[in-house]
Amino acid sequence: MKQQLSVYLEPDQLRALIAYADRHKVSKSVVAEAAIASFLSPDTAERQEAAITRRLDRLTRQLQRCERDIGISVETIALFVRFWLISTPALPESSHAAVRAKGLERYESFVEALGRRLAKGPRLQQELPDDEE
Repeated sequence: MKQQLSVYLEPDQLRALIAYADRHKVSKSVVAEAAIASFLSPDTAERQEAAITRRLDRLTRQLQRCERDIGISVETIALFVRFWLISTPALPESSHAAVRAKGLERYESFVEALGRRLAKGPRLQQELPDDEE
């Protein structure tokens, strides 16, 4: 058998309670009873901690993948620059304009190829195995 309890609420809390009960088509007593039961439940804090822990674990894994991907990107660029600097001979002054024009053409082709690869994949990081433990 249920017993009656009188409770005093701040006007904003009472408005929120009424609005919630109306939206869910339940009585104010049902909402208040559920809120009190949730507040008094001994495992509420444990459930919240478990949920936060799961979220933090997921964020940690995402951050580790980002760090891995950035490391791969940095090493890829460094390797390319090293290779390019070693294999590209110095050019005579007279050919700079032609070389610059050819460089712009090649750059535009590179950007188009990059766009196609990003649009349809696979991406480099997808081709590499995960370092998950």
